[in-house]
Amino acid sequence: MELEEYFQSYESYFWEWRTDDHLSELSIIYFPNVMTTVAYRPYIIEILKEIQLQGWPPLGALLLVLYVTQDKFADIESLFSELNRYVERTETRELLEEAIELLKKLCNLPEKYTIKQNKITLLLTVFSENRIGVSSKNAEQLYDRYIKKPSIIEECTNKRNFNYEVFRKDIRTLAYINRKFSTTESIIDTMKGFGEIVDLEDELIKEETTIETDKDFIQQLIEEPKTFQVGSLIKRIWSGLKIPMRHLSPGEQPIGGVSDMTNKGDFSRMLLSEFANEDEVFMNRVANNEALYIQREIPPEENVFERIILIDTSLKNWGTPKVLAFASAIAVIKHPKAHSECKVFALGQNSTPINLDKVEEVIENLNLVSPNLDVSQSLEKFFKEEHSGKDLEVFFMTNQENLSNQNLQKVIHENRDQLKFLVTTSAEGELNFYKHDKGTRKHVQKIMLPLKELWANPPKRNLKGENNNSLKSKKADVPLNYPILFPTLKNRIATFLYEGEFFILSSKKQLLKTYLSDNYYNKNYYDQYKIHRGCEVLFEDISVRPKGQFALAKNKQQQFILCHYQPDKKLISKLNVNTREYFELNLSGYKIQNGSKLVHFNQDFYLFKKETFEVYKINLEGNISIEVISDIYAVEKNNSKVETELYKLNDNGVKILNNFNNVGINSEHGIVISNNALTKNYDNSLVFYRNKYPMTIFAQQNKNRFTFSEGSEIITDSRGMLTFKSSNQSIPEFYIPSMDVGFLALASHSEFGGSEYYLPESTLLKIRKMDDMILEYLEPFIHQIVEYGTEN
Repeated sequence: MELEEYFQSYESYFWEWRTDDHLSELSIIYFPNVMTTVAYRPYIIEILKEIQLQGWPPLGALLLVLYVTQDKFADIESLFSELNRYVERTETRELLEEAIELLKKLCNLPEKYTIKQNKITLLLTVFSENRIGVSSKNAEQLYDRYIKKPSIIEECTNKRNFNYEVFRKDIRTLAYINRKFSTTESIIDTMKGFGEIVDLEDELIKEETTIETDKDFIQQLIEEPKTFQVGSLIKRIWSGLKIPMRHLSPGEQPIGGVSDMTNKGDFSRMLLSEFANEDEVFMNRVANNEALYIQREIPPEENVFERIILIDTSLKNWGTPKVLAFASAIAVIKHPKAHSECKVFALGQNSTPINLDKVEEVIENLNLVSPNLDVSQSLEKFFKEEHSGKDLEVFFMTNQENLSNQNLQKVIHENRDQLKFLVTTSAEGELNFYKHDKGTRKHVQKIMLPLKELWANPPKRNLKGENNNSLKSKKADVPLNYPILFPTLKNRIATFLYEGEFFILSSKKQLLKTYLSDNYYNKNYYDQYKIHRGCEVLFEDISVRPKGQFALAKNKQQQFILCHYQPDKKLISKLNVNTREYFELNLSGYKIQNGSKLVHFNQDFYLFKKETFEVYKINLEGNISIEVISDIYAVEKNNSKVETELYKLNDNGVKILNNFNNVGINSEHGIVISNNALTKNYDNSLVFYRNKYPMTIFAQQNKNRFTFSEGSEIITDSRGMLTFKSSNQSIPEFYIPSMDVGFLALASHSEFGGSEYYLPESTLLKIRKMDDMILEYLEPFIHQIVEYGTEN
């Protein structure tokens, strides 16, 4: 193999070479589907140098391993979805499923095994049996060639047509490795045989708690799109701010006259008249401590005032006034002359302490909003119950219009001794600073901020909602189940009927429970409408191969037992889905006929074939064993009934949206998910139709979280569910399935509207008309974004 062939990139493949913004050479490897830089070229070359003695694995396989081990919040679902589209043959699909199993095991490794020198040990462990890649001898030759002429990789930027065999080689490498390591723990155990595992826990803690940055904090705020408006105002506020940044200690207060002179001090404090003396006289006076300095030396004394900033987060201080309030608060806290500690509280229904020291903290707290119209009660509680001391210097920041509220006026007046500064904001960019002095309020200054000018050049935002890498945030957690059912995929490994309940083993290795309509036993109604229900997830990440036959039952402890028969391998196995306990038995010594079926009957599993006189019984409880019995009639009769029932589930499956991108709002104020608009139909049903209108507002994507500029979020779940979280706390969290075609449902934790398909069999949800649900949940969610967000 030539060096160029090893590093060659291909059209529409899951990885590609890219040029770094700061360098002219081809320097990074990028995964376009998950919009992530995997590694820089020097890092890849260094890894290949370390592992060359045992050869190089195919580059694609190496990159996949690096991706899932370098970022604990890797968007593996999108990556796996991307890999699936290359599959052309059944054999390759089976290899891909095994490869994905390995990647999941690697993703679950504790972080200490995936960083620094331990990562090299991990790679040596994983790729120890290099069956498909470059031999060790050839790897050394290729490495030496690269060292002599590194520019040779530049030729790889010219992408060739997609090569199916390259993809097959990448995943076949990982599939073979997966067969070697049954669990994540087995990988760790094998690593210990390849080299010493360095304990890096202390370093991990240090890395997590130590923040190093080359950029000024204010500049970071300006460069981050979500905090640009706040950051761009701070230095302008500094230029006009006239309030004291620190208080002099009592001994530092200037008295004036001769009493303010001393014979000791810094040269910067020496009287100018001393420099009028001749050089010898001047030096004598300095040496003999006769020179005069301004202000006597004093022992240090603590500043007795506690500075506190209160920010109004009520509905009337939303939007631009709130941005000005946060900018003013940060301007006071981060002022170059401010050295004293300052505490910040968000006032809503209560007073909540917040931090504004990091960009991500500013983003998070900008989204705080209280449903209250004014904060007079929480402000009064703050002074009377929480901070009743007299030695306070409190800044209260609110909208100018709120001062007309009588309750708020009363609280401010009663606490004017502690509330030293009142800062008011307005939507036009006007800041007013008031000071309470000796019981009266004095206007200190007015600052008029030219918002249009300051906000004219926001940082470039990716209009298609790609990942924002300025902040490292994790993938949003999703629950095992929601208040409503998931749509059921058509792709499945097997379906089961157990004690009158229907179960599905999905292609995503999940055990699902599904339902039929309450009208199932009304034959006329059911035959006409065939109403099925969605499903709930019982278990995920079940370790099974999709090939073969399956049967499902429960043991005496009511734990699910999954029996798996693989005719090609002559293997029968049992998996306790609850405990993951596994047993298997080789059937080579048994004369099991081709075409035998695996079924469950009467608390045991059976292998049988019609028109034979023997049936093989596999025990349900304990270790796996098999025996031959002759009562085939009862087994065959029961299986016939089960197949009749399961036939009714044949059409129970839908197409779901699970590869999410391009989330936002179109010109008709409709939610758009992956180019599908959420549309209210003529009969008030809710459906996804292909979007026909231009997008005006885009959400920023970070893994499975899509965030709008004003703070509202849509969290996606590739299993088929969307979670809507509004920045307005008066709008409850709600859920909508992401089914591509068909009527949808909308539900909160207390109410449900829409298609019966998504309604759980047993539920306490209040059933409402879909029109009412749209009016009370979806439309306010959209209105909040349109009213307070920014268009792209």
